[in-house]
Amino acid sequence: MRFLSALAVLVLPVLALALAPAPARAQAAASLVADRVFVPAGGQSLVAEGNVEVFFDGTRLTAGRIVFDAGADRLSIEGPIFIEGADGTLFTADAASLDPQLRNGILRGARLVLDQQLQLAANQIDRVDGRYTQLYQVAATSCHICAEGDAPLWEIRARRVIHDEAERQLYFDDASFRVAGLPIFYIPRMRLPDPTLARATGLLIPRVSSTDALGIGVKLPYFIKLGDHRDLTLTPYLSPVTTTLEGRYRQAYAKGDLRVEAAVTQDDLIADARGYIFADGIFDLGHDIKLRFDIEAASDNAYLLEYGYSDKDRLDSQITLDRVRDRDLGRTTFTYYDSLRDSEDSATLPPYLLDVSRERRLTRWGGTLTLTTDLQGHYRDIGTDVDGRDVARFGVGADWRGTHVTDAGLVVENRLGTQLDYYAVRDDSLIGDSFRTTLYTAATLRYPMMRRTARASHVLEPVLNLAWSQVDGDPVRNEDSTATEFDQANLYALSRFAGEDAVETGLRGAAGLTWTRLGAQGWDSTLTVGRLFRAERDPVFSSTSGLGETLSDWLLAGQIRTPTGLSLDSRVIFDDRLGVTKSETRALWSGEKLDLATSYIFLPADLAEVRPSSVSEWTIDADYRFNDTWSAGFDARYDVTTSDPTRAGLDVGWQNECVTVDFSVSRRFTSSTTVDPSTDFGLAIGLNGFSAGRSFDGPTHRCTN
Repeated sequence: MRFLSALAVLVLPVLALALAPAPARAQAAASLVADRVFVPAGGQSLVAEGNVEVFFDGTRLTAGRIVFDAGADRLSIEGPIFIEGADGTLFTADAASLDPQLRNGILRGARLVLDQQLQLAANQIDRVDGRYTQLYQVAATSCHICAEGDAPLWEIRARRVIHDEAERQLYFDDASFRVAGLPIFYIPRMRLPDPTLARATGLLIPRVSSTDALGIGVKLPYFIKLGDHRDLTLTPYLSPVTTTLEGRYRQAYAKGDLRVEAAVTQDDLIADARGYIFADGIFDLGHDIKLRFDIEAASDNAYLLEYGYSDKDRLDSQITLDRVRDRDLGRTTFTYYDSLRDSEDSATLPPYLLDVSRERRLTRWGGTLTLTTDLQGHYRDIGTDVDGRDVARFGVGADWRGTHVTDAGLVVENRLGTQLDYYAVRDDSLIGDSFRTTLYTAATLRYPMMRRTARASHVLEPVLNLAWSQVDGDPVRNEDSTATEFDQANLYALSRFAGEDAVETGLRGAAGLTWTRLGAQGWDSTLTVGRLFRAERDPVFSSTSGLGETLSDWLLAGQIRTPTGLSLDSRVIFDDRLGVTKSETRALWSGEKLDLATSYIFLPADLAEVRPSSVSEWTIDADYRFNDTWSAGFDARYDVTTSDPTRAGLDVGWQNECVTVDFSVSRRFTSSTTVDPSTDFGLAIGLNGFSAGRSFDGPTHRCTN
């Protein structure tokens, strides 16, 4: 063990120091403090006694008496013995008889504390071959032991325990697990990792759960270490309704990472076998090329939600190859969509999308010239007319931008460009192939004004943007820009459409004002107000976007950051009558005891954005730490429109130095044709001290007087 090896390093140099000549003593690194240090008659031994303390390389040893018998080649230490290693390892014993190398010997009345967590008390400890430590008549626990002799909350009693220092494993013989001194179960042989081992094959913390659909069940995760860079976790999930095997595989490569999560199920809910797989990874292929992938698949629409694996209602599997350089960006992406919504057919989404793009930037004519090439396509495999429409688009473009700052501080940004697109359309008799050209120009004027005080710095920036574009060619069906957001990020953009199919045309502009405050004490805030104007209304925008008329709705957006942990972001769209048409607010609070995240969103009904009814929803997620022992978490989602909750959950945690208990209950109120409302319960109990990361930093259990 490390503390015994440290003891050898401590004592033997001290003994050599006492017997060595003066030049050698000057080079020794250990120091010995004792009431008496002497060599008895005959000169075959060295004795240090009375408040003996030895210091060496950050380790401290105290003992009542140390005797080195050179004739017997034996080291005798009389207690009380206390060793505190540089890494925090503690060791106590009443007496010890060891060879000078401390590879073999006996310690009596000893107590071993591993990683300041797990303590093992034994009548006798044998040291064998410098690697194994055998403990006899052992009581092992990570609970605080009271002086009154009361039984700890839990302990493992064993006839023998072997600690393999090299493998960092503990082997128990004839072990019994006890709670408050009462034997619960007996195990003839058991192996557990010591708390210094980060990854070891073995059982993880079981979890008991209960759901309306699956009944009461238990999960028994088993971790398998496959090497230093990969592992596998298998989790059988058993209940009266289901037999499920969950799996998680992880591997770290020299130039990449891979993670796979999956499950297979046979239950009474569906006759066929069920399952899912989520896999993601990233790999560096060299030459600045990276491969990324994210695979998602499920056997049926209800599986992920019923088993609590995910609440996603659309699965997107994506493979991407990209290369990012100083002036070049190349990317190829293939995406497959699978809808789990009852109201959607995956075949008409469309499910298959391909995007190949290349972008290169050049310094030309006092600005930046960006050349783009883009190939996009989406495919529906149903083959019916109109609904099975397949489209491929090939486009090339050139965009020049230049910035100039006048002597008066006015920032002038100019932009000029063109885009050529060719659309190939199949399985749609209403629209054919088309060729489209787009010319555009834009100018943006900014006049930032700054003022500094002892308490804060203020920046006030009025902005005026003017843009014009013209599109020539055949009409294009808009499929990738049906939903448009209006926010401070695109207030001065050339186009507010999210995709490539729709393009803003004509003369238009935007005016806005932004105020930014940077406080000396950490109080920071930003406020932006603005609106758009155009020569003619644009019917391509949806009715609720606030962008289609000659004068758009008003945009008001702000952020606040405080040194106390509060973060607030809000965006409101309102009309000239001050009626709110869209709003979104998020607030975060992180304090000593409370972590809080809450949000509110309001979106009006709009069939063009596939929203048949208004959305008015409030969510909250809070965690509160009452003290070092108790904590609670609460999350909820509430539909303001219907005045009904959609989800609520409560999590209660209790822990001390040796036990962690987590209890959770959640309720999903919504239903569909495939999923019914459900209430889920969960319970997990973990024993601290046998796995890495499971430690307790708070005060130990208080003993009664």
